[in-house]
Amino acid sequence: MSRSYRHIQEYEKEIMELRTDGKTSREICEIFGFTLRQYKNFITRYNRKQDKLSVGIISKRKGRPSKDYVVSEQDKVAELKYILARKEAKIKSLEMENELMRDFLSLTERK
Repeated sequence: MSRSYRHIQEYEKEIMELRTDGKTSREICEIFGFTLRQYKNFITRYNRKQDKLSVGIISKRKGRPSKDYVVSEQDKVAELKYILARKEAKIKSLEMENELMRDFLSLTERK
């Protein structure tokens, strides 16, 4: 079945409806004219996106933002929380490393 090219993401709603109706991967591929590999890659990306959304991570558009792009306060807060969490994780890692070095030096009877 030949078709004009469209992104598989444009069929997201229809594909998910067919999955909930119990259609197999092959049947869905035959309906839309996709290969099984394209379908499996789409499902993997879709599941990963849903996992991130359930945790609260908002996906951002890739590339350079447009000129009229405005950063919301929520995005700024989320970015600052992420930066703080990374810094806290780095500090914790360094503290653990420091403790290991102290233990090593005390075991080798050095000060």
